[in-house]
Amino acid sequence: MKKKILAALLVMTMLVGLLSGCGASGKSKIKITRALFNLEAVDEAQVKKVQDAVNAYLKEKGCNFEVAITEINSGEYVEKAGNAVASKEVNILWTASWEEGKIKTSALVSNGMVKDITKLLPDTALYKSMDQGQWEATKFDGKNYFVPVYKDNVEGYDLMYRKAVLDKFNFDVTSVKKLTDLEPLLKQCKDAGLKYPMLLQKAALFWRFYIDKFDFFTGETESNFVAVDRASDSVVFTLDTPEYKEYANIIADWREKGYVHEDEYTKVVTDTTTQSDLWGVSWWTDTPNNAEANNRYSQEVVINPLTERWAHSNSALGSCYCITANTSDKMAKQCIEFLGLLYTDKKLADLFTYGIEGEDWKLDANGQVEKMGKKYNHSMWESVSALIITPEKGSPADFADAYRQFNGTAKTSCAAGFRFDFSSVSAEYTACKNLHAEYGFLLETGGVAKADVDAKIAEYKKALQDAGVQKVIDAFTEQYNKFKAGK
Repeated sequence: MKKKILAALLVMTMLVGLLSGCGASGKSKIKITRALFNLEAVDEAQVKKVQDAVNAYLKEKGCNFEVAITEINSGEYVEKAGNAVASKEVNILWTASWEEGKIKTSALVSNGMVKDITKLLPDTALYKSMDQGQWEATKFDGKNYFVPVYKDNVEGYDLMYRKAVLDKFNFDVTSVKKLTDLEPLLKQCKDAGLKYPMLLQKAALFWRFYIDKFDFFTGETESNFVAVDRASDSVVFTLDTPEYKEYANIIADWREKGYVHEDEYTKVVTDTTTQSDLWGVSWWTDTPNNAEANNRYSQEVVINPLTERWAHSNSALGSCYCITANTSDKMAKQCIEFLGLLYTDKKLADLFTYGIEGEDWKLDANGQVEKMGKKYNHSMWESVSALIITPEKGSPADFADAYRQFNGTAKTSCAAGFRFDFSSVSAEYTACKNLHAEYGFLLETGGVAKADVDAKIAEYKKALQDAGVQKVIDAFTEQYNKFKAGK
């Protein structure tokens, strides 16, 4: 009798082990948490319907796993997704370098909440779905923790002109090789009475316009005081460079000539000013489909590059997935298999992004997606690869090739993959960043008279030094030199 009881207990124990982490069907259940940006509220019933359709398709494909999809409204995402990760309720998490709190890419790594998948990626469909440069640019300390969404994953900046202005003054945009080449056009705009000849959109643009010279690897405007000089491949204090002084003087000069308006440094410029006829020239973040600016700004614009495009540490992490640290190696492999299918199978990509065909979307006469419903609505940039998804209505016909060309022809930064751990100088780093609003922003938006620029830069440098900037730069330099030595 005792033998029978022990045998029964052994069978029960084995069954519990087999069922642990599996769904009712006996298959592994991959828990996915993602943000919802395009709707005000999550429709749980429709998400469940999409989840069931995804799982039915995975069964067709012979996969030995299922997915459980959790959507969280973007406004609540940081808190709720962070809690879910902490309580080990997630296997695949969507995140981004610009997200905040515990789900920010750098925070996930430093807090040990994300799995190192470096050894799991090679020879998989997921790894082969994009060029190696994408994987290199998203590494932390030489390791892969994140799966970038293949979108516009490089960074470059353009000058944007109102076409009506170009036509009026017969201005050739290809003549502009540097910022000061704009001055003849800006003068004509000012003389014609335009309020904003050069519209900065109340942005401090040093780190954008000088991206060819420096890799501003922190990814934060407030810390543009430190960067990697591309020519010397070394960490520099940018306020000591001639480029910073040059830019501050250009903007100060333009402010005094009336080319830059005081609304910039007083932050009075509205976000809808770009849709008006009050400006002549502005700036634009380069994309594979720059023509979208016409619709965004409700007028025809002409966009011409000012900088090169660069693949660097943050550019490819503007949208990504990670596998959480609590996920076993076996399930991590299944997560990679799922993501590989998501990035290479058009039917799954469309389903996961747009929802149920006929309910949430339909194809228009050009074979592009026209969204219909109000229950399920995602976009390519936060879902899947641009190389496989059916593009939305109004996209260029060569959608995938445009993205492939855009990313594939970019330059890879010498600092790609470097991540600064500022924990040892956290107080100093934060104190230095806080000074940008008082000094850097004004210097870069015309808030300082040209005659006072040198004195204000000196004042800014002194304030940074008092806040401990040298300690920060020393820490950056030490870590960067180790990074380069280990490559």
